[in-house]
Amino acid sequence: MFTSYKKHKNKLYNSLVKLSRNNFFYQDMNLDDKLETRVYLIFFHFAFILRATKLQKREKESQEVFDNIFQNIEYNLRELGDGDVSVNKKMKKLTRVFYDILLNLDKKDSNQNNNIIYLIEKYFMIDKKKDTVNIKEFCDYFSKFQNFCFDLDVKNMLNGSFNFKYK
Repeated sequence: MFTSYKKHKNKLYNSLVKLSRNNFFYQDMNLDDKLETRVYLIFFHFAFILRATKLQKREKESQEVFDNIFQNIEYNLRELGDGDVSVNKKMKKLTRVFYDILLNLDKKDSNQNNNIIYLIEKYFMIDKKKDTVNIKEFCDYFSKFQNFCFDLDVKNMLNGSFNFKYK
């Protein structure tokens, strides 16, 4: 019934939230500033971090971080007033979205930028016209974030001790 909530493990989650609140996404990229958009941005950033940790064979730590990220999202949904049934439905949907992002980024048969473009169009351009979001700059952002992740020490990445700046 009760789960242990490890607050000391929230530094990565807080770093991901900070990245998802970057004005770049809402002013330059013209994204809607809503919960769903922020969660999707957290997922994009987190997927690149997990891809970098996968190469270092840190599965156990990655799983703990994954569990913590999703637990934080669940707690935040509950704090917003969602009930048990609503939270469970949303968490199921969000888990599917995260795995879709992760699997599409891991596709080896195509160009990485094409995968990112596909995901951007799928998750961020639902109600928007293509000319309102600068897809090239969006791809550039995530390409630079990916390079940043692969250059960073995995331990620092998993504990949230990083500060990525775009531009």
